[in-house]
Amino acid sequence: MTNVIDVFTHFLPPKYLETLRNLAGKDVLTGRNSWMNNILLTNIEERLGHINQHSKEIISNVSLFPEMYLSGKEQILSLYKKANLELSEIVSLHSDRFLGCVANIPLNDVDGALEIINEQVNQNDVIVGIQIYTPIDNENKQYLEINLDKVFEKMNEIGKPIWLHPIFNTDRLDNNITFSWEYELTLMMQSIIDKQYFNKYPDLKIIVHHAGAMVPYFAERIRYIQGENKLKSFQNFYVDTALLGNTQAIELAISFFGISHVLFGTDAPLGILPFGPTDTIIKTINETRLSPSDKRKIFVDNWFTKIF
Repeated sequence: MTNVIDVFTHFLPPKYLETLRNLAGKDVLTGRNSWMNNILLTNIEERLGHINQHSKEIISNVSLFPEMYLSGKEQILSLYKKANLELSEIVSLHSDRFLGCVANIPLNDVDGALEIINEQVNQNDVIVGIQIYTPIDNENKQYLEINLDKVFEKMNEIGKPIWLHPIFNTDRLDNNITFSWEYELTLMMQSIIDKQYFNKYPDLKIIVHHAGAMVPYFAERIRYIQGENKLKSFQNFYVDTALLGNTQAIELAISFFGISHVLFGTDAPLGILPFGPTDTIIKTINETRLSPSDKRKIFVDNWFTKIF
């Protein structure tokens, strides 16, 4: 019996990784990417052996971008399509452990992104949405500098959600994975609010990693500095529970976004080595003051009633 749907887990498709290495002419899992040298990210048999027996995962590709190593848009688009297909095949082969997967799209190529959405996301029930990141190409442009209205409009039209994931802003020399990702994620949320995407696209669903980053903690600063309307707009986001524990922080996120906008998500297999934080986060949610029915909303029901 499935007791938990984990909406935010990661994988690195091994065929995609091999192809990117060959095209780049070097090992791409070094330096800042060295954390991806995790066997549970690339070896499906190892991964299956460590998935919580009561959970089904939704997997998304880790933040290894071909744009960082290649320049041809057609080549990059082809790689993304192959990576998405590889993820969907893994889900189909192991549907007892995986509920679906999330497609990556080239956000420096809006036409290519729309091509993936039309050809893969909209035509494949296994692919349940798309993932976008905070900086979006090797020039480190923020997404507001490129018009993504058509991408958000299309996702609103087809009714599938967008996963929002942070990465480092290489313009900042003092990046660290503890705080910098949450800052970048918060700025991205602010950008989405400033663009009024929730007003333009009322059926838009965006799932934000790490429980909405800084937003719940600074809710009253948002209220008094940006106003009540923007505060309410921030509450349109859905968020996961990937905080590596911390009952009070989970309760704060629930208090701000509302019980119907919080979904169980862990970042597995990352965060707590060697197998990820799934058991820790399940324990954290069970230690909250929520009723059993509200806990079930986070663990399972919100996915089916609010998202998909």
